[in-house]
Amino acid sequence: MRIAEISTPDYRQLHRETESHTHHPLLSEIELLIQQSESISKDQPLPQTLPHSLRQSLTRLSQLAPLPGNSFKLTIWKLSFRLWNACVDLSNAAALQSSSSSAESIANLRHAAADMLFLARDVTGVPSPTIKSSLIYYRTGLVWHDLKKLDLASDCFERATEILSKIDVAKITDAGERILFLDLNLARSRTAWEISDRNLAVTLLNRAKNMLFGSPDHYKALSNQFLAFGKSALSREDDDCSLNDALRLMNESLDLCEKGLGTAKTREDTMEFKSMRVNTLRFISAVHLQKGEFESVIKCVKVLRSDGADQHASLPVLAMKAWLGLGKHSEAEKELRSMVGNKDIPEAVWVSAVEAYFEVVGTAGAETAKGVFLGLLGRCHVSAKTALRVAHRVLGESRGGDSGSRIRANVVAQLVSDERVVALFAGEAVTNERKAIHSVLWNSASAHFGAKDFETSAEMFEKSMLYIPHDIENRVFRAKGFRVLCLCYLGLSQLDRAHEYIEEAEKLEPNIHCSFLKFKIYLQRKEHSSAISQIDAMLSCLDFSPHYLSLAAHEAISCQALSVAVASLSKFLSFYPSGKTMPTTEVVVFRTLVTILTQDAGSETEALNFMLQAQSRASKLGTECFFGSGETGKRELKWFALTSWNLGSRCGNAKKYELCGEFCRLASDFYSYLDTGESGENTVMILRSLVLGVTAIIALEKQNKNTLTETQVKLAAELLVRAGKIMSSLLSDGKDCIMEPELIFMYTLTAYEIHGRLNNSAFQLLVVKTFAGSKSCNYNYLLQLGIFASQSPRSNPDVSTFALNECLSALIASASPDYPTIALIIRKLIALSSVHKGDTEDGEAIQKMYKQAYRIMVGLKEGDYPTDEGKWLAMTAWNRAALPVRLGQLETAKKWLSIGLEIAEKVSGMDTYRACMEDFLGGFQTKVSSEAADRI
Repeated sequence: MRIAEISTPDYRQLHRETESHTHHPLLSEIELLIQQSESISKDQPLPQTLPHSLRQSLTRLSQLAPLPGNSFKLTIWKLSFRLWNACVDLSNAAALQSSSSSAESIANLRHAAADMLFLARDVTGVPSPTIKSSLIYYRTGLVWHDLKKLDLASDCFERATEILSKIDVAKITDAGERILFLDLNLARSRTAWEISDRNLAVTLLNRAKNMLFGSPDHYKALSNQFLAFGKSALSREDDDCSLNDALRLMNESLDLCEKGLGTAKTREDTMEFKSMRVNTLRFISAVHLQKGEFESVIKCVKVLRSDGADQHASLPVLAMKAWLGLGKHSEAEKELRSMVGNKDIPEAVWVSAVEAYFEVVGTAGAETAKGVFLGLLGRCHVSAKTALRVAHRVLGESRGGDSGSRIRANVVAQLVSDERVVALFAGEAVTNERKAIHSVLWNSASAHFGAKDFETSAEMFEKSMLYIPHDIENRVFRAKGFRVLCLCYLGLSQLDRAHEYIEEAEKLEPNIHCSFLKFKIYLQRKEHSSAISQIDAMLSCLDFSPHYLSLAAHEAISCQALSVAVASLSKFLSFYPSGKTMPTTEVVVFRTLVTILTQDAGSETEALNFMLQAQSRASKLGTECFFGSGETGKRELKWFALTSWNLGSRCGNAKKYELCGEFCRLASDFYSYLDTGESGENTVMILRSLVLGVTAIIALEKQNKNTLTETQVKLAAELLVRAGKIMSSLLSDGKDCIMEPELIFMYTLTAYEIHGRLNNSAFQLLVVKTFAGSKSCNYNYLLQLGIFASQSPRSNPDVSTFALNECLSALIASASPDYPTIALIIRKLIALSSVHKGDTEDGEAIQKMYKQAYRIMVGLKEGDYPTDEGKWLAMTAWNRAALPVRLGQLETAKKWLSIGLEIAEKVSGMDTYRACMEDFLGGFQTKVSSEAADRI
């Protein structure tokens, strides 16, 4: 405001009195600077040196104190007014240019104008010079305050206060001067508050209470300032000190409002004071709420509501939060529901109230929040953002799985499925909100799915589908929604519904995911043929990868659908020859297949086929490439070897000899890969596999009752050659101890059998002799070999005689001979000699065997040697004399009769026979003697 507009009469008189004054050089200099400021046009910037030059001139002017004469002072006043008015013009121009630097320069000029008046403050001829000087400082302080130069503003206000301090406030009658006192105090207080000198700010406000002069406007201004400081304190960090300061300041404001009502003289003043009082009470309620003084909040709200004094939108919120703080949830719910009928409550306030209510009440308040929101929908328009906030707040950060999460999810599901809520999210304008609520519902459904709460998850996924538009751009999202719903109903074992959803998904986006889920449904329905067919459908998908066949196999195994798992893994194997990068190694797939098939007792043939394929691939790729290197490869190879052996043993026990032989040959090959010569364990397993394989070939012949073909015999012979080399190597290295005696015996027996078919009797004898010379041999094995060689279709008496003689020698040399076995061997040897050499050929050898038996019997206790065998020896020896007697070979007959009688004497129970034998032998000897005499 220009000064001419403040006091025009005084200004004209001042101009007349100073016209005749001789200008002081310093004043002329100041005037030139002022003229320079007056001559600046709106388009020209203010010279940066002007304020500085003027300040230097004022410094020199202050050095002239005391100033010479009143006219000199009047001239200073005139120049000050001119400078001030020039500043007003410059400020208006600067406002158009919005230049902060020019604004500060103009403020410096204003400050200079105020300082000029202060130097000439004791002038005469100017009405109220003190008031005017103070006013100029006050206005300059306001300018500095607006520019956030609080220190300079404070200096101006303090200088103005200092000037006014010489005036007695009680004697002021002019309304304009009274308001200056109050405004200056308030301005100084605001500046002190902003520079954080809170105590000074409050002190100045309290001092201003003495400057009200009964004016309603003064009461309003001071009350508003107290309230402003209270709001500022309330907005600071929520500590007790700040809240207490805010409450004290607001109470001061309320007190001034009530006192101001007594000074009101017009209806407008009265209404304004009442409005201020209500507003202050609301803020006081907020402070009490933050302090946790909930009873005080309720009291304030009741006062505000009394006689319909206030129906502000914040009152229900304040009351609701206070009731919640007091634990009276029913009262809080009433307040929340009452907000539905209040159309003045902004949407944001309502949503904030719902959030506050739900934060305290939690799951129990979910139904209330839903009901209130739907009630609000019927009352007024609600934005999509509001619905989104409510849904998100009710759901919270739940991870699913607990009953509270389930209840909240159900409430939100009911809320978002309401047609009115769905309508809020329709249209392009709310695309972001629609995507957001879809994400909120989807995330909640995912959390429940992760907690295996499939029922709640399915419900939330279904509701999220309401917020996916039915257009081409969102086909993929809808298909994804149908797929997850299929998963949910799979989890609930509602297979028909799951199938419906995956069919819908496949219509929108046919891909491997849909095909795989259909596969899972067929598995759970136990429709194994359909599941196998679906594997082929998966292969035809554009985005197919072999990884899905592995997943399909795992699913099939978990459902105990072994045939499906085998079909899937068989398809999986077909990708390896192409050389593609696969998710797992080929050997693992083979191992898995064989493991699956071994669970079924009737799947050995299929298992054999895959084992043969694995061996073929290993031969083609190399064992290290196929099975792996290092310890991993060894473990894989050992697994295949051991599994082949176990399956061969199982088939042998089940009398599936053909499969047994195949598995044993495979086992020998796999163990050959493992055999590095460092340990004899793998070597022995090769030997076992080979021997058992040959044994299975021989057993198959007996089972089928068909003679082995030439090819089978050659194969068995080849296996035995390999086994023989291994056995010879072990025996030569002195490692026969690591071979079981039964294994060596089985090799010997099978070798005898197969080479007998090849008419290689010399090798038969050699192999038996080799066995007889080993540490593993004992009389039982020799006895079995001897009997087998004597009784088999391709008997070998030489082998049998050798084995039985070796067995007899071993038994006789024993510390505790087994006489029943000795008797059996002697009988067998006698029978062999009799059958293969004849009764008359080599009789002495047979006689030696009888005599050997006699020598064995000599010295034995009665019953040690089997009586029946003794009788058989005695009787057969006696009977062998019959033929020589008929042929006239009397000496030969006499030997057999003597042997028979000698043996009979050692056998109990033959007393009667022995007497007859003695009589016959005596008569026979007499006859022989007489015939000899006749010949002489």
